[in-house]
Amino acid sequence: MKAILLAAGKGTRISRMIENVPKSTLPINGVPLIRHTVTMLLEHGMEIYVCVGYQNHLIQKALQGLEVTYYHNPFYDVTNSIASLWFARQEINDDMLILNADVFFSPEILKRILSDRHEVVMAMDTDRVEVGDYFFQTVNGCVKKYGKDLPREDRTCEYVGIAKVEKRFTETFCDQMEQLIHAQEHGKWWEDILYTMTHNQNIYTIDVKGCFWSEIDYFDDYERILEYIDGKIKDYDYGG
Repeated sequence: MKAILLAAGKGTRISRMIENVPKSTLPINGVPLIRHTVTMLLEHGMEIYVCVGYQNHLIQKALQGLEVTYYHNPFYDVTNSIASLWFARQEINDDMLILNADVFFSPEILKRILSDRHEVVMAMDTDRVEVGDYFFQTVNGCVKKYGKDLPREDRTCEYVGIAKVEKRFTETFCDQMEQLIHAQEHGKWWEDILYTMTHNQNIYTIDVKGCFWSEIDYFDDYERILEYIDGKIKDYDYGG
């Protein structure tokens, strides 16, 4: 199995607070976030690929000594994560875990998503509907509506930032990515590859309710991770 981490972006919402370092390199108990994640994935026997761009040397420094292959998006400042993933497209030929590198998540989340047998599945949290960053409406476990501004009455969960694509689905996935890139849709998120298929393809979800996770968009998100590490927050106390 392979894992691709998207780590090319600048993170404009938090960049003013962290002095021009990639948010995926923020220390968690003395270990850079991305190193924590990559170490966990390596322990599961995965091949690791990291898409870099902004301050890529700092990410490589954070992962020094680990078995990692890098793909560089030189256009990171004018594109989004779909373009970064496109640079690593040659690796999408096996069971794949694709994730945003600024997400801290407990090992139980990885266990749940890896145990799911659907050909494509996105991690979500049904505890997170009032406040969050990106929401889904799911029907029978599949994504039907999605968006940052999804009306409250349509929300059933928040997206975590992690998806699994099995080998049997990679050709379909890559074909859709190529269509979007050729249409000059390089400003989209990599997840838009899946969202644009929801009208004719089941995009399944796995609920990680009760497990701790936090995507670092704001400094408060980072502080919650530190509280979790310090034991002040338990898995069942905070799901996002």
